[in-house]
Amino acid sequence: MRFDRRLITHFEWLLPLLAFAVSGLGAMTVYSATHVPGAHGLSPLALRQLLWLAGGSVAMLAALVFDYRRLERSAFVVYVLVLLAVLAVPVLGRIGGGSRRWIPLGPVSIQPSEFMKLGLVLVLARHFARSYERGLGLRAAVVPMLLTAVPAAAILAQPDLGTVAILGIVSLTMLMLGGIRLRWFVLLGVVVAVAAPLAWPHLKVYQQKRILTFVHPEMDPRGAGYHVLQSKIAVGSGMMWGKGFLRGTQNQLNFLPEQHTDFIFSVFAEEWGFVGALVLIALYLALVLRGIVIATRARDRFGVLLVLGLTAIVFWQAVINVGMTTGLLPVVGIPLPFFSYGGSSLLCLLVGVGLAMNVSMRRYFF
Repeated sequence: MRFDRRLITHFEWLLPLLAFAVSGLGAMTVYSATHVPGAHGLSPLALRQLLWLAGGSVAMLAALVFDYRRLERSAFVVYVLVLLAVLAVPVLGRIGGGSRRWIPLGPVSIQPSEFMKLGLVLVLARHFARSYERGLGLRAAVVPMLLTAVPAAAILAQPDLGTVAILGIVSLTMLMLGGIRLRWFVLLGVVVAVAAPLAWPHLKVYQQKRILTFVHPEMDPRGAGYHVLQSKIAVGSGMMWGKGFLRGTQNQLNFLPEQHTDFIFSVFAEEWGFVGALVLIALYLALVLRGIVIATRARDRFGVLLVLGLTAIVFWQAVINVGMTTGLLPVVGIPLPFFSYGGSSLLCLLVGVGLAMNVSMRRYFF
């Protein structure tokens, strides 16, 4: 009982409060993005988002009941189970939005590729925690690349370029944090530069158009460039203070595509303006900085890398989503973490928060 009381004494409050603040704003914006003028009550998607938030909160607390160091021993088991779920998508999955990404489980559908982010961070944290003593040379770099490439290839076939991009960037981040020597990054950069032209013909036509219109969206304003142009109009029309809740014209008149998922930041920026967008970005920055603080206080290398990897998922998704909705980056279909509509994404992110809390609370018990 004394052990339990000490855990409660060192309960990590700030990280979940920040996550719930962003999630609450996200649920509010999902309601706005799916609201039908004249309708009463919550929209079905807003209600589902709140239910996923409640379920994710329970999963977050469940991630606190065991010692996170047990995950180091079972990281590969978790990785393989999630990989099997990803590989099962072509057989068991349902089609939505032109892609086969979800596996129906009764009244809900699960997107295994979201869970792959957690599985990859776990297995890479274990790999680098155990390979540190042997020195981080080429062999230490090849294994993580293989662990990333297998699920990435399966997810790309769904197709889901956005998740593949996040897996690749998070993997590179873990390589850097794990201590891979600089010369291997240079070699990796050369390989990517050579492979990129070879990969271009294998991309879907719409994926190629997204990349081309990033440079010059005006060349196809009614086609591939429509998303970016309308998003930039929405963000700019919010000006300093925004148009107000449920008063965004780009949103209410349905000019914005995917306004409750990939382009939800545009909805928020139009309604709350530059000041509101700045507050949201500040919340993300605080969330990331808190994750870094927790990582620096961890008592073992696995805990450090685990929290940094989980923080990297949030950081890169937020940076890329805001970048693509403001025209600074290509549109690759990456949701805004804790904010965009999506049950699997929200569930996985809150489990990640729970794991980071687990590391923070157990820093005194080694």
